[in-house]
Amino acid sequence: MLNARIKLRHLQAFLEVARQRSFARAADRLAITQPGMSKTIRELEEILETPLFERTSRGVALTQAGLTLLRHAGPALRALEEGIGAVGSSEPGTRWLRVGALSTVESRLLPEAIRRFQAGGPAGVGVNVVTGPSAFLLSRLRRGELDLVVGRMTEAREIRDLAFEHLYYERLLLVVRDGHPLAGVDPLPPAALTAHPWIVPPPQTTLRQQVDSFCVRHALTLPETLLETLSLPLGQAVTQGSDAIWVAPEEAVRAALDAGWLAELALSLEQQGGSVGLCTNASLEPSLALDAFCEILREVTAGTPAAVT
Repeated sequence: MLNARIKLRHLQAFLEVARQRSFARAADRLAITQPGMSKTIRELEEILETPLFERTSRGVALTQAGLTLLRHAGPALRALEEGIGAVGSSEPGTRWLRVGALSTVESRLLPEAIRRFQAGGPAGVGVNVVTGPSAFLLSRLRRGELDLVVGRMTEAREIRDLAFEHLYYERLLLVVRDGHPLAGVDPLPPAALTAHPWIVPPPQTTLRQQVDSFCVRHALTLPETLLETLSLPLGQAVTQGSDAIWVAPEEAVRAALDAGWLAELALSLEQQGGSVGLCTNASLEPSLALDAFCEILREVTAGTPAAVT
């Protein structure tokens, strides 16, 4: 039975601090004072008799007890909001499948899956796609704000209490424009890479961890001329118009490589690559739309007609 001392305001404050990783930003979002936010969280911790947050150099982080509460409180409040919305609306509106997409699947897998879902999936279900780093998307999935996250995320710390299903492996590649000074150089000495600008994933992302590991293995320091982005169109446009070296997911650049617009350098950033798959939250109520979309993702990956290869 729910403790009668726990109020809706306690859970709303808890979820906003978990989302913002800051008492000040959470207070601003909920239009209350920071002392009021701190008092509300302190009340909740006293009721539960356990700390929910700990302070770090980057703000606040959830304790293990906080993670456990987040896993259940987020979906519960989301279900309550949907229920109130359903009661308050006399018109049956579009239902939504909320998908988090990492850059590794934006170019081929996800577009093909969405086309198939819209052609033969459940009627009256729209697809809402949110992009961003894995930590951001997995946190939203844990809170019940997304139904599914697709991409390469097994290295992410936030995945630990969510359900992950492997689909395929994908490598990160070092690619340059056609005609680049390093294109076709084989063997390619690692030190030659630092003479050119780089385009890399932002810090604190799982893809950037692979870049950092590559640099450690080859005793390299990233050049000062650096572009940090997860945007695939931006990465490709800058690469094709400059001498930059782009660290890109293989799926994102396969068409450009086949067309000869880009060239892969003769130096592997990683051998097998990372596990691309789908991640769900077992505490969320399953739906026919989610089941159908996950099955389509499996079919596309398996190489059925018009599948990603």
